Amino acid sequence: MAVDERVLQQEMAGLDALEQEQGGRARLANRVWSAAWPKLAAIAIALGLWQLVVALHLKPDYVLPGPGPVLRQLADTVRTAEFWHALATTMRRAVFGFSMAILVAAVVAPLVATIRPLRTAVGAMITGLQTMPSIAWFPLAILLFKLSEAAITFVVVLGAAPSIANGLVSGVDHVPPLLVRAGRMLGARGPRLFWHIVLPAALPSCLAGLKQGWAFAWRSLMAGELIVIVANRPSIGARLQFARELSDAPALLALMIVVLLVGIAVDAAFGTADRALRRRWGLVDTAT
Repeated sequence: MAVDERVLQQEMAGLDALEQEQGGRARLANRVWSAAWPKLAAIAIALGLWQLVVALHLKPDYVLPGPGPVLRQLADTVRTAEFWHALATTMRRAVFGFSMAILVAAVVAPLVATIRPLRTAVGAMITGLQTMPSIAWFPLAILLFKLSEAAITFVVVLGAAPSIANGLVSGVDHVPPLLVRAGRMLGARGPRLFWHIVLPAALPSCLAGLKQGWAFAWRSLMAGELIVIVANRPSIGARLQFARELSDAPALLALMIVVLLVGIAVDAAFGTADRALRRRWGLVDTAT
């Protein structure tokens, strides 16, 4: 009898574990579906509106093709090695320029945030630089660096760094003074106070600044690749320009979809990081 009871308990434990595993899979599937269906619905609505505009014949088909030809062109484009080489060049420029912008902002923003005279002198200038259209920098960039990679990087950094710096400065401004006083009472001073107390408290605003900075960097990069075409350096922007010159509307729209998808993917990555950070900082209600 004892053996039978032991076997029964083991079987019941196995059933409980199986039910928990199935329940975990069901919850994961529900979370994935909850996150995916709004995006799928938005894509369906966008494609429907696009097809409606094409059906109204507001523009000739060779100027504004429908979703079908463009998606077929997109499928053909992503099968080519030239496309992936161009995408790799564009992403390498984006990552390098964005990294340089982070370094510049990491040097400037703490000084501006902690030194009051410097804030008065430079703070408004940073905001002014942020409001300048990136396209306005290209005449100066070409004058300084000719048609080169440096010209593109120059504009990407100038487009992204002010947003990142403003995010850090705003985060420092919204750190509760009580935390700063507590850090000083515990012996933190100068750089240690900023690194161990102020910066962790400002991280949510810093992440928002990074997200906005990436948006400016991506826009600046696309403008740069359309204007500055470097020899033997194929890129997404250069392919866009060539498609426009050839009046190849399906290829043009297919590449624009690629640019949009890259932006959406990076935004999703920033969104995941933001949710993880807010959860760690106790800014998310986990009881609901």
